[in-house]
Amino acid sequence: MITVSKGVLKAKMLEYFRRVERTGEEIVVTDHSIPVIRINSIKTKKKTVDEVFKDLRGKIKYYDDIMKPETEEWGDV
Repeated sequence: MITVSKGVLKAKMLEYFRRVERTGEEIVVTDHSIPVIRINSIKTKKKTVDEVFKDLRGKIKYYDDIMKPETEEWGDV
């Protein structure tokens, strides 16, 4: 993640935008050292299962077989 002030971003905006497009790295724009804007690429990179569920690790306990079909619960959809 890159942090840049509004003034610096204004002077080099195209350069920063191209960097975000090329690397996918996020930019945080500050105003008087306070973060006010986040710039990131729309292109989505594929995330691993670990990345998707990292916030939930160790917080959820599941006692049934997660691979078992649950069709009886849904009926005829």
